[in-house]
Amino acid sequence: MPGIRGPSDYSQEPPRHPCLKINSKEPFNAEPLRSALVSSYITPVDLFYKRNHGPIPIVDDIESYHVSLGGLIGNPKKLFMRDIWMLPKYDVTATLQCAGNRRTAMSDVRKVRGVGWDVAAIGNAVWGGAKLADILELVGIPKLMSATQTGGKHVEFVSIDKCKVATLDNWLMEITFKFICWPLNRDHGYPLRVVVPGVIGARSVKWLDSINIIADACQGFFMQKDYKMFPPSVDWDNISWPTRRPQMDFPVQSAICSLEDVHMVKPGKVTVRGYAVSGGGRGIERVDVSIDGGKSWVEVSRFQKTGVPYIADDMSSDKWAWVLFEVAVDVTQSTDILAKAVPYFLFHF
Repeated sequence: MPGIRGPSDYSQEPPRHPCLKINSKEPFNAEPLRSALVSSYITPVDLFYKRNHGPIPIVDDIESYHVSLGGLIGNPKKLFMRDIWMLPKYDVTATLQCAGNRRTAMSDVRKVRGVGWDVAAIGNAVWGGAKLADILELVGIPKLMSATQTGGKHVEFVSIDKCKVATLDNWLMEITFKFICWPLNRDHGYPLRVVVPGVIGARSVKWLDSINIIADACQGFFMQKDYKMFPPSVDWDNISWPTRRPQMDFPVQSAICSLEDVHMVKPGKVTVRGYAVSGGGRGIERVDVSIDGGKSWVEVSRFQKTGVPYIADDMSSDKWAWVLFEVAVDVTQSTDILAKAVPYFLFHF
């Protein structure tokens, strides 16, 4: 593709922060230490987790780089960066998370395939860019459409990235809060990526090559043969991929980050800090901490912006972002410290 290329080897990788915990060198996958992760509400770029499936694409000429808009539309179009820069720019604070976050702990219970991650394959950032809905209007697709006149029902994002499996993802057209974001560093999708708040990071495709309007769900590997959830009775010998839908919203969860080991914490004063997050734009209604292995629980303080009380359904809260929590406790005996989060649900009658 003009202006950008996906190399076939790892000889031209970008520099990375030395404090990152490397889980895979080629392709490069790394996360920050737990304590560094929750040191700030907005994750520093250098400490934002790196999730890659192949060598990092290289931009040779930003002026000639473009994204192809095609598929079931009457007027295919090449979208250059100068065209995107002319569109209204919006900012959204959103947490991105790898679907494999905490995979190492999962494997302690039952072996899980894939890159092993601690609890830090997650980060919170302010993303700036154009709305996908505005981009689709450039090729004659009005906002809030559920289908085009030519039968298009899904939007497929294709990456320039080269790896052993295709990097394709898709979304139903009526979902209109997706963003095409810039500027970025190379690890995070430079020069252009998709950001889809509230869903697993695999759907926020990096290094965009094309956007296609298609009739049926994308048949790419990461939509059809990865990132799906199966019951405990299923293993790699009897798995049937078509029986489950692709994973989208990530589930509610919480993680303690101030302690590298939450098991058998010794007696004394302990500060418990961590994050809680829920997919789909749901806020966090409550975070509870137990210092006796789950026998009793206490509600702890939650916050996003310093000095601003966090309320799950308040307009001033960032609905697509994580919530940090903190509490000081006095541990009287060796014990396990646990945390749990409760999502906020808004019911309409």
